[in-house]
Amino acid sequence: MDATRSWLLLLCLAAAGVLQARAQPDSIGFINIDCGLPGTESFVDEATGLSYSPDDAFIDTGSNNNISTEYVTPEIDRGFHNLRSFPDGARNCYTLRSLVAGLKYTIRTYFMYGNYDGLNKPPVFDVHIGVNFWRTVNASNPGIVWTEATVVVPNDFVQVCLVNTGSGTPFISGLELRPLNRKLYPQVNATQGLVLLDRVNFGPTNGTAIIRYPDDPHDRLWIPLVDTINWAEISTNETVRNINNDLFEAPSKVMQTAIKPRNSSQDIELSWSEPMLPPNKDPSPGYIIVMHFSELQELHGAARQFYINLNSMYLDVFTTTLLYSEAVYSTIPFQRGYTKYTLSLNATENSTLPPIINALEIFSVIPTSDVGTDPLDVSAIVEIKDKYNVQKNWMGDPCLPKTLAWNGLTCSYSVSSPPRITSLNLSLSGLNGDISASFANLKAIQYLYVPNSQSNLALVNIFVIPYFGRYGNNPNLCTDGKSCEHMKKESKLTTIYISVPIGLVVVIVALLLGFLRWKRQGGASHKRSTKKIVKPQDESTKDGHLLSALQHKNRQFTYSELKTITKNFNNLVGKGGFGKVYDGVLEDDTRVAVKLRPQSPKESDQAEKQFIAEVPFIDTKPLYAGKGGRYLTWRQRLRVALESAQDATKIIEWVQQCLACGNIEDIMDVRMHDDNHDINSVWKAIRVGLKCTIHKSIERPNMTNVVEELQECLALEEAHDDGTGTGIDRRMQTMTTGPAPR
Repeated sequence: MDATRSWLLLLCLAAAGVLQARAQPDSIGFINIDCGLPGTESFVDEATGLSYSPDDAFIDTGSNNNISTEYVTPEIDRGFHNLRSFPDGARNCYTLRSLVAGLKYTIRTYFMYGNYDGLNKPPVFDVHIGVNFWRTVNASNPGIVWTEATVVVPNDFVQVCLVNTGSGTPFISGLELRPLNRKLYPQVNATQGLVLLDRVNFGPTNGTAIIRYPDDPHDRLWIPLVDTINWAEISTNETVRNINNDLFEAPSKVMQTAIKPRNSSQDIELSWSEPMLPPNKDPSPGYIIVMHFSELQELHGAARQFYINLNSMYLDVFTTTLLYSEAVYSTIPFQRGYTKYTLSLNATENSTLPPIINALEIFSVIPTSDVGTDPLDVSAIVEIKDKYNVQKNWMGDPCLPKTLAWNGLTCSYSVSSPPRITSLNLSLSGLNGDISASFANLKAIQYLYVPNSQSNLALVNIFVIPYFGRYGNNPNLCTDGKSCEHMKKESKLTTIYISVPIGLVVVIVALLLGFLRWKRQGGASHKRSTKKIVKPQDESTKDGHLLSALQHKNRQFTYSELKTITKNFNNLVGKGGFGKVYDGVLEDDTRVAVKLRPQSPKESDQAEKQFIAEVPFIDTKPLYAGKGGRYLTWRQRLRVALESAQDATKIIEWVQQCLACGNIEDIMDVRMHDDNHDINSVWKAIRVGLKCTIHKSIERPNMTNVVEELQECLALEEAHDDGTGTGIDRRMQTMTTGPAPR
């Protein structure tokens, strides 16, 4: 099929009229983008009546360029005079919003190189839909290269990404999106999409008459194919109707023309070749073909019936119906392996007329089974990106593909659920302003690093946002200007870090339970000894709702407030390498640990760095045994947990801890230096703790069950020590699949 037909697409857009740009579908659900169009004004295509908008509202990277003047000819529509190129970043993405999750959409991209960069070297790059590979684009064609795919969009947005593969700078000239009825193209589902290889309209005498919207309500591009040497044309002016429950709805204007062999004794043969794609870049398992037929002539007793074969393989036998559009199509992809494919239509013995065909669509099947990052995580991280104008490689899906994951993020991956963001490092992002409420929406986060005026504070394992460094030197990280001014006056001598434990109390936090012994020795009497209410500085700021939403996860305190919380720093519970830790109680009786940074400037700077490493262990400072500061081993802590569970201390009123699923070694206190423990006892204890966090009280174990479980944990540990353990190993189960379909 003649490649020069790509030049016909130069006529697809024509300028006329002006409309305002919009970053969402129009009234019929279409999105039409003229990439690289300067300014904010749109234009209307005369032929279709569709408005095309600049792309600034859909992407915030790349630069606008114009094709070289030698390519600006009367045949080149103004829509292809400009393009957007992406010299920076491995992946750059357009985001199309306000879609219907679960609906089928056709997405089309256009590329006209036009030597815009003066290098005369057309690039080769990849295009992705979301996290799934779509197509490799080779822009060497002197005309327009275009790609089209139909997929199910899982969310209310979709991203079209250009990926630099090291063979030149990606660029794009145009981008379109069209919604489809759910019944159309049944081969498209949540796990596979269709990539168009060719869509041909047979029979028109005008070789430039592309049929699209409004003749096709779905705005498919039907490209004419004229071969007057081998084929004779058939046409009608009568309306060709679709049959009931038509799965493709070919437009009447396409179906009003057809071809037949010029020699009525011959067959119709249509051939295409295997696309030339780079190795390992085409995951398609095969082809889908859709053939459209309609009888356009009164037969007067004659019959038109023919066999349909692909590479000499019988597919079907078809009899035409007057002025009704019908389709013969494949539901299972034809397996690849041929370098050339030949579709032949041969008249049957009962047919008195030669075969005909009105239109043909050929698709390659692509898998779309890769699921993007959890939508709530995506929404939260995009809001954080927008709020702080993060300048990183933050384009496309945050976690997938893994090779293109966002800088500063760590994600968890599971075969049964979408990736989740578990770590976020904004230490080199120049963060300014108040704290975004979107941080609280990253529900799976375990580690969060945020910038300070001179260093970074690590928020580790627990989603706590303590006060960020020096008050006076870091005013932009306060909730508002007034609170910053207030703090400048009251905190000239010292800076306070406060870590508030969060989450449900669980027996498994044996890492912390040594505190109970201190509690029995006098700490318990202090628990509710203060009645003075300490209020947060300002809960009326624009992010004030965050205070109640996080419930002490993000609080700022003046020095005088901390004096009240700690009873004038009266109860010292520990001392780290830099700074002392005091026991404190908030207004709602929440027990906290307050660490003061030393006043010496030299020690103070070092304290900030040390604090990064110590945050995970602030709440575990009481867990040492003896004057030498030796930390309790796992078995000792397990005994404390068992004794605590036997005693109604409901420890639940003091300790709150978020347990992160993952490597057990990440949860245990590394300072135990205790490699000689039974890992099964650790995991069993964790399972007890997880049961204790179940939201519904009826599903949580009672204390008797907890005691029994912890006794078994201790028995495992003792058996491990005397060599009588079971020796059961935990092994990661992996899902084994075959190689990617080719």
